[in-house]
Amino acid sequence: MSTPHRGTDRRTLIADTAIDLVAASGLRGLTHRAVDAAAGLPAGSASYYFRTRTALIGACYRRLAELDLGDIDDEGPPPALPLAPLSVPVPVSDRDAAANAFGALLYRWLTAGRARQLARFELSLEAARNPELETELHQAGLGARARAAGILAALGADRPEESAELLAAWTDGLLYDRLAGALARSRPAPDLAELTAVVRRMIDAALA
Repeated sequence: MSTPHRGTDRRTLIADTAIDLVAASGLRGLTHRAVDAAAGLPAGSASYYFRTRTALIGACYRRLAELDLGDIDDEGPPPALPLAPLSVPVPVSDRDAAANAFGALLYRWLTAGRARQLARFELSLEAARNPELETELHQAGLGARARAAGILAALGADRPEESAELLAAWTDGLLYDRLAGALARSRPAPDLAELTAVVRRMIDAALA
């Protein structure tokens, strides 16, 4: 499940339910009627709030970004790595602290957040086919990149925004490989220590 639904407002409930449906059945399973049924809402509720399928997918992008940013803020950055101001000097040894926080984040996304990340990849491909969704997807990805740029700047990156783009690309590649790549089914369960070591190499490369 993308997030607990109890106590959420109706728009959030619809978006969460849509994300769950995409994770379970792909985009072919995403219809207004299916969302109403899965969410336990009266028929026509999803289409009332999100008139078109494109609008419903846009709501998924925004909700996924909100949830992912919540995870990022939960896991880090550690206190020694403030997001702002970006010019704060940080000892090189704090790369380990950043790697620990980022490794824990990836572990969460490969375990408890696995379904949500699968839905994110599925929905992202739709934006490549539908120009109406490109802006929604672009906006959804800005928050995580801004946080990554802040952390990398605090660690001494000369061009933190450029380095953050690389780190985001590597992260997506790693997640996709572990969730849906050719060896995904034969890999052992996600291991926090291994992920932390991989992240440390990614951070070192981004700062090189």
